[in-house]
Amino acid sequence: MKKVIEKPKHLQNPRRAFVKRNGKKLVRKIASFQSRQSIVPDSPKIDNKYFPFLKSFTDNWLDIKEEALEVMKFKEVIPGFQDISPDQYRLATENNWKTFVLFGFGKRLAKNSSLAPKTSKLLEAVPNLQTAMFSILAPGYHIPAHSGVTKGILRSHIGLIIPSDFENCRIRVDNTITPWKEGEIFVFDDTYEHEVWNDTDQERVILLFDFDRPMKFWGRLLNATFLQVMKFTAFYQDPKKNLKSAEDRLEDAIRKAGANIEAMSDPAS
Repeated sequence: MKKVIEKPKHLQNPRRAFVKRNGKKLVRKIASFQSRQSIVPDSPKIDNKYFPFLKSFTDNWLDIKEEALEVMKFKEVIPGFQDISPDQYRLATENNWKTFVLFGFGKRLAKNSSLAPKTSKLLEAVPNLQTAMFSILAPGYHIPAHSGVTKGILRSHIGLIIPSDFENCRIRVDNTITPWKEGEIFVFDDTYEHEVWNDTDQERVILLFDFDRPMKFWGRLLNATFLQVMKFTAFYQDPKKNLKSAEDRLEDAIRKAGANIEAMSDPAS
């Protein structure tokens, strides 16, 4: 029997529901315009040839993986996706999907980025970067089918720490299923229905980042306006506040770990 996931009480505000319902209607209306304005194919997956900057990630993926491994040392205090973005409560449960955010809503998270300086430098070169994170998926977890908010943003994944049985760790975007492979990168439009399976006994870690879809002038203007309006809603304000708290908790954990190491190495102790 499928487990019913109840909506958290703080998300049951009528005003929030009104904004979300009408926001979805608006997004659907402007999606066809964004498709016509796009200067890259409007397809579920989009060929890497349209994004020359991706090569720097595949050329340096081992450096990115090394930084991800350092971050993973503090996995216990890395928040679940639902702790950052409460509206994703159906997708991420019981910390099965953790996210270490480096950039959020176009802004660099200074404390988190300092733990992954090489990765952050690569990300800074991505045109119109919106969000970037190390995405950590627990063994055996399934992220149910869902769709993104706007066609104005595209998403990229690069495999970093992938289960040895990689064929059973995969993503479906529309009708295409792709297993992650270490060092390989791809781009997709997350407004197409997609879902994820990690049917293995190992964790999956990728670098996930979002950037503006290349569009003609009016498409870019509409996208910029839409993103500015979003900043006045709880769908922006809640994650912004939660990201700050998560950064502070991680900084505190690192400080304590450093103090413990120093104490153990002190000959006088």
